[in-house]
This record gives sequence, C-alpha cells and structure tokens, in this order.
Amino acid sequence: MQLNDTQLKNVLENSKNIAVIGLSANPEKTSHRIAAFLQEKGYRVFPVNPVLAGQEVLGEKVYASLAEVPEPIDIVDIFRRSEFLPDIAKEFVKTDAKVYWAQLGIENEEAAKILEEHQKAYIMDRCIKIEYQRLLED
Repeated sequence: MQLNDTQLKNVLENSKNIAVIGLSANPEKTSHRIAAFLQEKGYRVFPVNPVLAGQEVLGEKVYASLAEVPEPIDIVDIFRRSEFLPDIAKEFVKTDAKVYWAQLGIENEEAAKILEEHQKAYIMDRCIKIEYQRLLED
C-alpha cells in the first residue's frame, strides 16, 4: 500500500533505524549526503552495499544484504536503479522491515505488485530528505 502524507509523517516521526541500500562511500553522491542528513536528524543508518561490505561508511558497518542487518529496520531507503527494485522487494518481504522507500526517480510496477501482494507499506519516486523537510520542518 502506497502511503499518504499523514502515514508518511507518522513513519518519519516514529522510525529509528533506516537501512540505506546502495549507500556510497563517496561524500559527493546523493546516497551519502542523504544518509548523513538522516543521521543528523537522529536516525541510525545501516549501510547496505555488497561491494563495501565489512567496511565503514558514516561510522557504521556496511552489510552485504538487508538480511544481514542485525537490528530491526523501520525504513529501507533504496538508492538503486529501478530495474533492481523487484529483487530488493523480494528480499524486503522476507524481513520485518516496515517501509520500503525508493528514492526520487526510482519506481517499478513489478516491485509495487510484490509489495502489495505481501501487504507491505511502500513509497516510490520520493526523496526521504525532501519529505522529511516538507512534513516535519514546515
């Protein structure tokens, strides 16, 4: 189920742990800047990137997959191309993570169907930083 603004605000206010799939170690990349913003706002960020697994980004250990993250996840924030969303959705539904969030410019109908079939909350084609600023800082 795609979330509306009221639900989105509730998710942002009540979430603590955010897994960031595709988080880059490069501070110039959008994923890195947004993850740093989330940390500044008090969220715990769990980087997920198989290429960087075992290393540290933003002071946090990087995990190879969502399944490896040792803490409960509230939001899975995705910085991967749209064609990767169905596989990430399949991995997501096997976890207890609450909200699947595909960043601005990223959406996929097949992934949405998988999430709908499993009655999972999701957001696509929206930036978590923009939504945070719009819903919580105005």
